[in-house]
Amino acid sequence: QVQLVESGGGLVQAGGSLRLSCAASGRTFSGFGMGWFRQAPGKEREFVAAISWSGGSTNSADSVKGRFTISGDKAKNTVYLQMNNLKPEDTAVYYCAAKVFNSGTDYSSARSYDYWGQGTQVTVSS
Repeated sequence: QVQLVESGGGLVQAGGSLRLSCAASGRTFSGFGMGWFRQAPGKEREFVAAISWSGGSTNSADSVKGRFTISGDKAKNTVYLQMNNLKPEDTAVYYCAAKVFNSGTDYSSARSYDYWGQGTQVTVSS
């Protein structure tokens, strides 16, 4: 079993920054990559950003491009999400996910991920 633990969420004013971290523990695995999703109240879970361990390529949603940066350390099975210039619409629970068994190239679909963290709340006040 794999456990993912997120940290770094909190309350910040619009224009501020936060850095989320996600550490994977449990049985050793190589995996294909990791991603961040978020879910606001009354809305569906949506893709934020992902990183592939193969070459370190990343991609992110248009809504966060230029503001959020995903990075990671495969050896430590850890992924980060640096969030700058936060907006009230970024308020959501942020989830970390690990893509372990699915070798497909779609990193933006939640169905591609095998393990999920419990989430960390990010609240941006106006």
